[in-house]
Amino acid sequence: MAESFDLVRMVGIGKRYGGVQACHEVDFVLGAGEVHALLGENGAGKSTLMKILSGDVTEYAGSIAINGTPVRFSGPTDAQAAGIAMIHQELDLVPGLSVADNIFLGRELRTTVRTVDRRRMEREARELLDRSGVSLDPRRPVGELRVGEQQLVTIAKAISLDARVLIMDEPTSALTSSEVERLFDVIRELRNSGVGIVYISHRMEEIAKVADRATVLRNGKIVTSFDPRKLSTAEVVEAMVGRPVQTMFTTPDSDTGDELLRVENLKLKARRPRPGRRDPDGISLTVRSGEIVGLAGLLGAGRTELLETLYGVAPGGTRTGRILLQGKPIQPRGPRQALAQGIGFVPEDRRASGLVLFHSILANTVVSSLPSYGRLGVIARRMERAASTRMADRLRLKFGRLQDEVGTLSGGNQQKVVFGRMLLTEPKLLLLDEPTRGVDVGAKAEIYRLLGELAAQGLGVLLASSELPELVGVCDRVVVLRDGRDVASFSTADSGEGELLAAAMGQGAVFDEVGGV
Repeated sequence: MAESFDLVRMVGIGKRYGGVQACHEVDFVLGAGEVHALLGENGAGKSTLMKILSGDVTEYAGSIAINGTPVRFSGPTDAQAAGIAMIHQELDLVPGLSVADNIFLGRELRTTVRTVDRRRMEREARELLDRSGVSLDPRRPVGELRVGEQQLVTIAKAISLDARVLIMDEPTSALTSSEVERLFDVIRELRNSGVGIVYISHRMEEIAKVADRATVLRNGKIVTSFDPRKLSTAEVVEAMVGRPVQTMFTTPDSDTGDELLRVENLKLKARRPRPGRRDPDGISLTVRSGEIVGLAGLLGAGRTELLETLYGVAPGGTRTGRILLQGKPIQPRGPRQALAQGIGFVPEDRRASGLVLFHSILANTVVSSLPSYGRLGVIARRMERAASTRMADRLRLKFGRLQDEVGTLSGGNQQKVVFGRMLLTEPKLLLLDEPTRGVDVGAKAEIYRLLGELAAQGLGVLLASSELPELVGVCDRVVVLRDGRDVASFSTADSGEGELLAAAMGQGAVFDEVGGV
């Protein structure tokens, strides 16, 4: 590790959002050539603290010094000029622009006559992507990329700033294991060159690999700092949540009932090709009431595309095969029809597909079930508020007021709002796409507890996840997809992660291309 000194010193940092104290007298130090992990539950104050350091939040108590010089940023541009860059957990790319355009957005390279030098931008973008171990065409629109590829573009963009301080907020949440290892190589390279890195993650196994020091925030306050190689995962989790966590997977056993969903040889041929996407190509599976069925597979196996087809949000094209709900054929042609038939969907990208960020928590919670709260087109506000409050209590949502914008919540609490909105529609079948992506260990345990309760009440769940322990720990059965087809089905009572991994990889697959499946 390069010689370390106080590159960043934050003293007495405080920030309040309405009735929520996000940060309270926080002291935080980052050395040059140091990777400092910042841990805590969703809502603990990690992202708020780093948004203050990166200039995204300008009103706060306390002081910041960079290389011993006091600073007070008026916005992200000031922070970038001081050598600070942040990779946000929630991606901030422009879908309609190319990879190169996004990397150099606002900093476009110019020719001698001041026109945009697109050829040079594409060449330098390719060099940055290669440095990050990413094989992408810099001319390709970002909107065509899968979430993991978009995350790698944001990392390349941050590296392009030549920052002295790099803040990484959940940088691996959508990456494959091979992409994670390449990112770790980049981090080691940056650390050896004297860059200070703040690394925010909920993946305990990553911290010991990459961090020199770790600090835990809880309820806006620092509770401990430690050498990440000397504490067990259980001790770290207890520091984060303030209580012992015996096991993540506490879903109770429940008796399954009658067949709820049957998918028979489902195929979709979209009108327009979707690079990096794999539409269903002959998938058959069943879900019984009270049963949690997992979907495993490599990235690009078709998990998301299957859920989108069942919910009616897949692109137009030719669909064959049958979907039966409680024995009756259905053809969902959009979310409204799917919801009316008793199908709810929690998408992978909550910000882009699950929430209206500038609307209130209340509005986001009840928007899918509005007809239930009024008569003759008149909305009963009191009923809306009662339903939202009831769901917030059930999901242990951390918030100030129901009128607060949902975008002010932490990522985990935003995910709970999406869950709450779907549950208020009283679905028979709940489709979940990476429901714990970017969610802390405490919130994960709460989601698993909720899924167990829902299954016990007779709800059917179809859950797509890249985390093998999650699939084995939560699901009754797991269906493995490969190339848009179902290739195997396992009972989790009799099978483990190895069997799922082998089935997902198939013959001749390369192990390090698996994103945890």
